[in-house]
Amino acid sequence: MIKKSLIYVLLGALAYVLFVNEDSKYIVAGVGIFIIGMHFMEDGFKLFSGSILEKLIAKGTDTIPKSVTLGVVATAILQSSSLIAIIVISFLSAKLITLAGAVGVVFGSAVGTTATAWIVSAFGLKIDIAAFALPMVIFGVIFRLSKQKNTQGMGNILLGLGFVFLGIGYMKDGFEDLKDGIDLAQFAVEGYKGVVIYTLIGAVATIILQSSSATLALTITALATGQITYINALGIAIGANIGTTITAAMGAMVSNANSKRMAVALFIFKSVTALITIIVIYYLVDFVDIVAAMIGINENDWAMKLALFHTIFNLSGLIIFSFFIHKLVAFLKTLFVEEAQVYILKPKYLDMEAVAVPMAAFEATKKEVIHLYDNSTEVLSHAIMLHRHRYLGQSDIAKVVSESTDIIPLDIDDFYQTRIKSLYSDIIDYSTHFINELDNDKKQYIYELRTACRDIAEAVKDTKDLQKNISKYLQSNNEYIKEEYNHIREAIAKTMNVINDIKNSKDELDVLAKSQVLKDYLKALDVISTGRIDPLIRDGKIDKKMATTLLNDSSNAYNIANKLINIAKILWIEDITIKQLGAKI
Repeated sequence: MIKKSLIYVLLGALAYVLFVNEDSKYIVAGVGIFIIGMHFMEDGFKLFSGSILEKLIAKGTDTIPKSVTLGVVATAILQSSSLIAIIVISFLSAKLITLAGAVGVVFGSAVGTTATAWIVSAFGLKIDIAAFALPMVIFGVIFRLSKQKNTQGMGNILLGLGFVFLGIGYMKDGFEDLKDGIDLAQFAVEGYKGVVIYTLIGAVATIILQSSSATLALTITALATGQITYINALGIAIGANIGTTITAAMGAMVSNANSKRMAVALFIFKSVTALITIIVIYYLVDFVDIVAAMIGINENDWAMKLALFHTIFNLSGLIIFSFFIHKLVAFLKTLFVEEAQVYILKPKYLDMEAVAVPMAAFEATKKEVIHLYDNSTEVLSHAIMLHRHRYLGQSDIAKVVSESTDIIPLDIDDFYQTRIKSLYSDIIDYSTHFINELDNDKKQYIYELRTACRDIAEAVKDTKDLQKNISKYLQSNNEYIKEEYNHIREAIAKTMNVINDIKNSKDELDVLAKSQVLKDYLKALDVISTGRIDPLIRDGKIDKKMATTLLNDSSNAYNIANKLINIAKILWIEDITIKQLGAKI
C-alpha cells in the first residue's frame, strides 16, 4: 500500500515538473528512452547469446577467480547486470552452481557495469547521435522482423544501442537548454557533507529509476553540461551502487532463500565498498587524477574522470572482497535456513526465478522428479517393513529382509496426499511455464519426466494392499507364506538398491545394462510361470485364500518394480540413441 502511494506521489511530482519547466521534458524523455534501450539490449542478448551464456555460467563458476572473471567480462559485453543476476539466481535455485560461484559472478558483474559509464562518457557525449543512433534503430527494426532468433536478438541489440544513444542525446540537449533557465550547479554542496548528501540522492534516484546505468548516464550528462559539480557527481555514482542493492533486496523479500542470500551478499559488498570510498574519497580523487593523466584523459574531461572513478572504486572493492568470499558464503549459509523436513513436504528445486532461464528450469524439474522419487522410496521401503539405511548398499539383502520382522506403522493414504500428490502436481504445473521455450528433444524429455511422476504416484498407491498383507503374513505362524512374502520384499528392496547404484552411475549404457539385468531377475516374482505356487497349494502348505492373495501381491509387486525400473531409465538416461536401444531390448 505504501509502495503504491509512493508511486502516485512520484507521478504527481513528475507531472508538476514537466508542467512548470518545458526543458525538463527532454531530460525525462531521455532517461525513459535510455532505460527502454537497456531493456531492448537485455532482451536481445537473451535471444542472441542466451544459451551460450547459460552454458558458460553453468560450467565456468567452479573456482572464485573464474566466476569473478566471468562476471566482469559477461556484464561488460552484455551491458546487463540484471540478465547475469537472473541466470545466476536461476542456476543457484536449481543447484547447478555453488553459492560461492554465484557470489563471485555477481561481484564481478559490479565491475562489468562500469563499462556503461565509459560508453556514455567516451561515445554518447562525443559522437553525432543522428549519424549512429538512427541507423541502429532502423536496422534494429528490420532485423527484429526476422523469424530467426539470433537475427531477432541482433535486431534488439541494435535497437537498444540506438535508443541508448538517443536517450543520452536528449538528456544532453535537455541539460544544455536547462542552463538558460535554471543553474543546478547552485545547489552544489562542498566537502564530505556534499558527498554524503549526493550519495543519498544517487541511491534514491536509482531506486526510482530501477537502473544504476540510467542514474550514471543522467549524472554524466549533467556533469558534462556543468549542471553538477565533479565531487557531487562522484557522490551520486557511489549512491547508485547502494541503490542497486536496495532494489535487489526489495525483490528478494518474496523470493527463495538463495535470492535473499545473494541480496545480502550484494548489500554487504556494495555498502562496505561505498563506505570505505566515502572515507577516502579525496585521496581517491587524487589517485584518479594521476591515473587519468597516465592514460591520456584530459584534465578537464570530468565525464571520463567520473567513469574512471566508478571503475576504480568498484574494482578496489572487488579485489578486497575476493579474499573473503568463502568466509562470506559460510556466513550466508547460516541465513534463511529452512527445516530439512519442510523440503519433504514442498518442492526443493522448483523456483519461479528459474523459469526465466529455460535451461535452469529444465534441470530444476529433473532434480525435483528425483526428489519425488526419493520421497517415494521411503514409503515403498516402509510398506515392505524395511528401513532404507538397512539395505541400500548391501550385498546380502535376503539376510537383511529375514532379520527385519518389525512392523512399521504407516498411513500410505496420508503419505501419498502430503508428500507425493502435492509434489507431483507442483512439478506438472511448473513445467508448463517454460516447456514451450525448449527445443524438441528437451520438450520430449519433459513429457517423459511427467510420465515418471505418474508412475511414481501409481507405485506408491499400489503398495497399499501389499503393505496390509505383508504386515499380516509377517506375523503369521505359517513359515511358507512368510517365506513367499519375504521373497517379494527382497525383490522390491533389491530393485531399489540397484536403482540406487544406477543413480550414482555416470555411464548411461551401464544404467541400461543394470536395468535389463534387474528386469530379468524380477521374472522370478511370477509365481505362476515359475510353478512355485503349485506345490505350496498341492501339499497344503498354504490355503486357497493365501494362494490368491499371494498371486495378486506377486503381480502387484512385479508391476511396482517394473515401474521403478522405467522411472530409473527416464531419470538417468537422456541420450536418445541409448533410449532407443533400451526400447528394443
